[in-house]
Amino acid sequence: MTDDPVYELAQVNIARLKAPLDSPQLKDFVDALDPVNASADAADGFVWRLQSEGGDATDIPVFGDSWLIVNLTVWRDANALTAFMYQEQHREMLARRREWFERLAEAVTALWWVPAGHRPTVAEAESRLLHLRTHGPTPYAFTLRTSYPAGASEPVLGEVPEGLGCSH
Repeated sequence: MTDDPVYELAQVNIARLKAPLDSPQLKDFVDALDPVNASADAADGFVWRLQSEGGDATDIPVFGDSWLIVNLTVWRDANALTAFMYQEQHREMLARRREWFERLAEAVTALWWVPAGHRPTVAEAESRLLHLRTHGPTPYAFTLRTSYPAGASEPVLGEVPEGLGCSH
């Protein structure tokens, strides 16, 4: 018998830049990308993240909008993702996100379960986000606040401190 997971948790979040990535306004964000990505890569429960040859995903298009950036990751479970979100380096970026990103009315973060070993595509992530925006949390696409265990149809309501809906 093996303890290998059958499912892993995929997470996407998008953000609309207030200025070009090479602008002085976004310098602190860009400078923090590599260290924060490195801390994610080393985090307990981290499985995978989307990245281009540059080492991050800032040049990977999402929704055909050059002002949007995407963060697409896979984690062991919601506890691992939440632990990373609350760790100091990432939390500092969350606290400053309004300096760098526009506030978007629609959902910018979605979670869903994938078979262990599956690496989601940007198109898949876009589909999950659009589904969440249209239908609210379902087993197909959900949030940390209203999540679904792998294979379940009933939601689990979680406590997520206000303002920690990931956007980086």
